[in-house]
Amino acid sequence: MNRKSFIRNSTLGIAGALCAPEWLIKNEVVLGHGNKRYKINKQWSRADVSKHPVNDCHEMVQDRKGRILLLTNETKNNVLIYNKNGNFLDAWGTEYPGAHGLTLFNENGPDVLFICDNKRHQVIKTAIDGKVLMVLDYPKETGMYTKAEEYVPTETAIAANGDIYVVDGYGKDFVIQYDSKGRYIRHFGGRGKEAHHLLNAHGICIDNRTNTPQLVVTSRRENAFKRFTLDGKYISSIEMPGAWVCRPVIKDDLLYAAVLQSNNRQSKQSGFVTILDKEDKVISNPGGNQPVYSGGKLQELQQEIPAFAYPHDVCIDDEDNMYVAQWNSGKVYPYKLELVV
Repeated sequence: MNRKSFIRNSTLGIAGALCAPEWLIKNEVVLGHGNKRYKINKQWSRADVSKHPVNDCHEMVQDRKGRILLLTNETKNNVLIYNKNGNFLDAWGTEYPGAHGLTLFNENGPDVLFICDNKRHQVIKTAIDGKVLMVLDYPKETGMYTKAEEYVPTETAIAANGDIYVVDGYGKDFVIQYDSKGRYIRHFGGRGKEAHHLLNAHGICIDNRTNTPQLVVTSRRENAFKRFTLDGKYISSIEMPGAWVCRPVIKDDLLYAAVLQSNNRQSKQSGFVTILDKEDKVISNPGGNQPVYSGGKLQELQQEIPAFAYPHDVCIDDEDNMYVAQWNSGKVYPYKLELVV
């Protein structure tokens, strides 16, 4: 980075700290790097807060109709449904006080959802309109749990054959695999000091960009993603120094993730977003510092422009715009990051 860019970025960081994100919008500040740069739209959501409030905005997905679905742990309306312009369309759900993980899967035609509720200690499969189709209770079959309270699921991933992978990200950090009917197959991961162990297994996804599909699992407190085969064998780690990464979200050739906070400024609203290419190299950090590799190793990541407080998830729509849901951030609705082309 040259001196002019350094001074400009430093100025943006100081000014943004005083009045972000309004200052960012007014000055049309662009977030990110390379060809993944965005303008922030704080007012994207047009939901009426008096009728459709949110608490923590945990996760978002786009369904086959192009609608954006938001999961919140506000039991007046756990799922809010928008169009891409932020117009409110519908809402449902009052029975998910610990609504945390939201995964969409196309089940040979219809879209279905998998909701992780960390207060109910369950995973609930629903139709797109909220009808309950299946409930997975705590995995006593593993022999690792004596009561439901030890199990705090945070995310799911669904394989092409319908197998369900659940990460116990706030419990014992196991990945539990079921078949499409909810029958236990195996578990792996868990806490420990070896490479295949996990610490705060917050998210999981199926990576179909490889010759053979793989699992990418978050190990958030280790500032890393970890790759596994679909039968639970550890492959490798993707180090993300300084970044408390949330669930991995794959769109086309890229992996996106919200970063809850920077390691050097914990509990200080220091989140941002990160984007990795197919070779697991960071190419852009909207709200964060420019990614730098030295000797083949990624240097520490951190928030640079305080556009976000605690990002918890991202959703990438069919036009490559990004929606950012935030946890513990003043009950704000999601922001939209509009791709600069």
